[in-house]
Amino acid sequence: MKKLIVLAALVISSVTFGQENHHGKREHHKKGKMEMMKDLSPEQMATLRTKKMTLVLDLTKTQQDKMHALHLESAKEIKEKIKKRKQLKGAEKPKLSSEEKYKKMNAVLDRKIEIKSKMKSILTEEQFKKWERSQKQSRNKKKQHHMRK
Repeated sequence: MKKLIVLAALVISSVTFGQENHHGKREHHKKGKMEMMKDLSPEQMATLRTKKMTLVLDLTKTQQDKMHALHLESAKEIKEKIKKRKQLKGAEKPKLSSEEKYKKMNAVLDRKIEIKSKMKSILTEEQFKKWERSQKQSRNKKKQHHMRK
């Protein structure tokens, strides 16, 4: 009977420790990617994103050039937001009124609509459908990641 209890405790502890290490590696991997992107210039970020998209969607040279311009604009905005966040990091976050929240959310949605329409004008119909599927998958991964925390 004692052997059975010791064996059960051993199995439970090994399973518990195994799961913790796996989760830690996943978080470490994500942080590594974020750290790497943080150090890149907007031009480098745009080039990498365009090349990844070229591999997935088989873009033509003209499409690559248009996508690079779109990604460069986006990367510059991201860098600017990161810079502002760093400046406000020590300060207390101001409470937004419902009107300010609405304006902020509306601006985000307007930006998404703008990007989608630009993508539609650059990509072929088949490429656009593939891009939309990849966007849905990306959103689902983010939702699952937030649910785990």
